[in-house]
Amino acid sequence: IAQRMLESGARVVLWDIDETQLARARAALAAKGTVDSGRVELSDESSVAAATAAAVTAHGRIDILVNNAGITGGNAPTWELAPEVWRRVIDVNLVGPYLTCRAVVPHMIRGGYGRIVNIASEAGRVGSKGSAAYSAAKAGVIGFTKAIAREAARYNVTANAIAPGPIETPLLMGAKEFGEIGEKVIETMRSSTQMDRLGQPEEVAAAVAFLASDDASYVTGETLGVSGGLGMV
Repeated sequence: IAQRMLESGARVVLWDIDETQLARARAALAAKGTVDSGRVELSDESSVAAATAAAVTAHGRIDILVNNAGITGGNAPTWELAPEVWRRVIDVNLVGPYLTCRAVVPHMIRGGYGRIVNIASEAGRVGSKGSAAYSAAKAGVIGFTKAIAREAARYNVTANAIAPGPIETPLLMGAKEFGEIGEKVIETMRSSTQMDRLGQPEEVAAAVAFLASDDASYVTGETLGVSGGLGMV
């Protein structure tokens, strides 16, 4: 997503809790354009507020916010899921987007322009067996997106969500760590798509770029499925 935004002319600020991955991302993207980064705990209000202030100081304004951080919380039936795992998944996947919007949207309002793109999941629309916390959090992201779209529309700030299906990222492919069960999960998700393949990160990035652009100026409160038809009803 960052690469696609850079190619479209944006300046990018990356936030993540993992400083090592941030350094790698910065190095990989440096040739594409201006990339800053900061270590941020997205479930912590003060951490998000400080990072927002730093971005505004460095660049003068924030026009686009992409909430893409997420964790799955493992794979287990609801009654076997530890409460602390549930809370952490909700904190990162749902509280995080709330805190970033809470910090960033006032700057968009002052600037008279904003594009918010929240990465949800088809799991938030159809539910995913063994991933109740993740499904609940992503369903919350979809509902939150609609609410903030209504609240911010009069300020020329749009908010939309993307619901990816199985995308070939470390988040999904990490399921292989669980051996045969993990392999089965990936295969089941792949075969559930109408296109019978995993999606690629570039395909999600293209959807983000569209929703963040002026081409989508009359689109708000929507959830765009990028899932090979997995979410069709």
